[in-house]
Amino acid sequence: MGNDIFQGYKGKALEVLKKYNTRVWGQAEVQTTRGLFKGTVLPRSENDDDQHIVLKIETGYNIGIDIETITDMAETGYKKANYKIPEKEFPYTEGLPKVKLFGTGGTIASRLDYRTGAVIPAFSPGELYGAVPELADICNLDTEKVFAVFSENMGPSQYIALAKAIGKEIEKGIDGIVIGHGTDTLHHTGAALTFMVQNSPVPIVLVGSQRSSDRPSSDAALNLMHAMTTAGHSDIAEVMVCMFGPTSDEYGLLHKGTRVRKMHSSYRSTFRTIGDTPLAMVTRKGVTPIKKEYKPRRKDKEVKILPYFSDKVTMLYYYPGMKPDILDAMVEAGYKGIVFIGTGLGHVNKELYPAIERAQKKGVHMFMTLQTLWGYVHMFVYDTGRDMMAKGIIPAGNMLPEVAYIKLGWVLGQTDDPEEVKRLMLTPVNDEITEREPYNGYLVYQGGVPEVENFIRNVHK
Repeated sequence: MGNDIFQGYKGKALEVLKKYNTRVWGQAEVQTTRGLFKGTVLPRSENDDDQHIVLKIETGYNIGIDIETITDMAETGYKKANYKIPEKEFPYTEGLPKVKLFGTGGTIASRLDYRTGAVIPAFSPGELYGAVPELADICNLDTEKVFAVFSENMGPSQYIALAKAIGKEIEKGIDGIVIGHGTDTLHHTGAALTFMVQNSPVPIVLVGSQRSSDRPSSDAALNLMHAMTTAGHSDIAEVMVCMFGPTSDEYGLLHKGTRVRKMHSSYRSTFRTIGDTPLAMVTRKGVTPIKKEYKPRRKDKEVKILPYFSDKVTMLYYYPGMKPDILDAMVEAGYKGIVFIGTGLGHVNKELYPAIERAQKKGVHMFMTLQTLWGYVHMFVYDTGRDMMAKGIIPAGNMLPEVAYIKLGWVLGQTDDPEEVKRLMLTPVNDEITEREPYNGYLVYQGGVPEVENFIRNVHK
């Protein structure tokens, strides 16, 4: 057998495959000291060890088998898998709304690369339809791949390009817009588009998935269907993030782009609204508002595109014992805006005060947010807060740290005048600062206590 049929295998693992005449993509029965396993032998990453054989079992999941446990192996069939989904032309249906899907990359538009073992942004928006044909029952879809990057590579230039592209589509009369995006920085882009695309007459929905399309538990298809339903049929004309509500497939939630945050590394229900309630619930049947007040859909094509951003903005997460040289270094590097993420009601240690004063004298715009995420900055309560305000730090209400960073970049892209910067930062565009937190805006349940365990067992998970 040639090495081309042992993709990625080396050393001892390669010797085992050759010994039992089993190929990559071969259906195999593998007898081990832990029992019998059946599945398809998968390629291995170039960077992996030589101690395991990888099988895709019939459930769709991949398992690694330690070669030291293998006592016998037999190839029972062979069929090379095709992990590329073909593009399909989207059908047109009279009477359905027109939705534009912008692809940026991320897990919702990805596949597994068996050369490296990594998930890569390789699906075009057209391929997404090939994977989720149900979309044709929801809307008439036009697609465009704007970027093909993971969300950590999204930034100001991508925000600006997306805002301009959205403006053009609205001018053409589109009924709704969906943006496929990686989840890691989805909330950053949601905030950026809220500020850059104002007074939209149609829904603008950012959507991603926590698990790639080749996994049985992938949330990609359902999230896409929910997003398309929202974009085409919802009356809510705002920038929203659409992801799973509970961990099950029951419904999705729509979150404001300025009040949403990713809160778990792997749960499908990772996104939640902070300091408020979500905008709405969504299923394939439609959208059910949770909040009574929202910006409604309109029939005109008017929209305000404000594609500005200064990259001379940063965040400083305070920790006990922080030294002033860190802040000095940011100022020396030319940063003109700094968002502090402070403790408690908005505090940092007194050792930073001289550096804060130096930053103020150099015209650096400084705002305070909270590590607690929930709650408001209150710098009038203690003398430390009053001292910092006297030295130029401005409290940012209950604005989330990442939202404050995005908004300050957007503001400094337009003006450097201190009073105008302050006015724009503290004037809400869409609830990035709210007057009060509703009674149900802060819900963090602690597992293990009787009342919560009872709720989980008997009410919902």
